Amino acid sequence: MSTQDSVHIYTAGFSFHHKPFYMSEMDGVKNYLMRLQTDGRCRALVDGELVPVESGDLLIYSPDEPYELLIGEEPNAQGELAVESGDYHIFFGGEWIDQWWAKQKRPTRIRVPLNEGLISLFRQIVLEQRRMSNPYPEISGYYMRILCLETDRLLSEHPSTTPRTYLAYRMKHFIEEHASLSFKLEDVASHVGISVSRAVHLFKEAFGTSIMQYTLDVRLEMARERIVFSPMSLEDIAETSGFGSYTYFHRVFRSRFGKSPKEYRMENREQIQTGIGVRSPN
Repeated sequence: MSTQDSVHIYTAGFSFHHKPFYMSEMDGVKNYLMRLQTDGRCRALVDGELVPVESGDLLIYSPDEPYELLIGEEPNAQGELAVESGDYHIFFGGEWIDQWWAKQKRPTRIRVPLNEGLISLFRQIVLEQRRMSNPYPEISGYYMRILCLETDRLLSEHPSTTPRTYLAYRMKHFIEEHASLSFKLEDVASHVGISVSRAVHLFKEAFGTSIMQYTLDVRLEMARERIVFSPMSLEDIAETSGFGSYTYFHRVFRSRFGKSPKEYRMENREQIQTGIGVRSPN
C-alpha cells in the first residue's frame, strides 16, 4: 500500500459506562475520531454546544476539532435517572482519510440505523486491533475505508434525520438484512417499536412502495444474481432467497423478468460464455 493510500488505526475499542465519566480535549483531538453510540445516553460537544447523544448517533471529529464527552445521569426508557452509555470509538488517520474527509462536508452528528452491518464493521476493526500477532495489519485499514464510505452512503440515502424518516430507513435496512429469511409485517414493525399500521404508512410515505413489495424486490434481485452466478439448484435458490415455495417463486420471477428461472439461467450463462455479459433485468 502506497503512502498516498495509507489508512492508520491508532486505537479502537468498545466502552460501557455505569459510572459517571468526563473527557475533554478542548484543544482538539489529534486524529480523526469516529464514535457510535450503541446503548444508553450521554452528552457530547457538537457545533460548540454540549448536546444529548442517543443510541444510533454517530459522531465524527476531524483533527484539532474540540471534543468533550459527559456521561452522567440521563433518563432511561422508564424515565428514571441512570448512568448507562455504550459506544464504539476509533481514532484513525492517514493520507486516504485526509482525501476522504476533503471530498464533502459532513455534520459532526449523524443519525444512523443500528443494523448489524454497521456495527459489525466497528466490531471487526476493534478485533483486528486486539490481535497480538498480525502479519496483515492493512486489513483493518480496508475495514476503515469501508466504514468511511458506508457513512457517506448513509448520508446520501437519508440526509434527513427526522424521527419519521429514521424509522423508515431502519425498517428498510431490516428488510435488506433479513430478506433471505421468513418474516412478517409484525416483525418489521416490532424492530422499530411501532404498530403495523404506522409502519406500513411510514414506509410507503418514505419510499413510495409497500414493505412487502420492497421485500419481494430484494428477494428477486438476490435470486436473479444466484441464478446466473451460483451453481445452486433453482429450488435451493428459491429457498435461500426467502421464498416459501418454488411454485410461488417461479410465478413471481416470470412475472418480473418475462421468463422462467431456468430460461433466465440458460440465456445469461450463454451470454457470459460468449463474452456478452449479463443482461440488465430492466
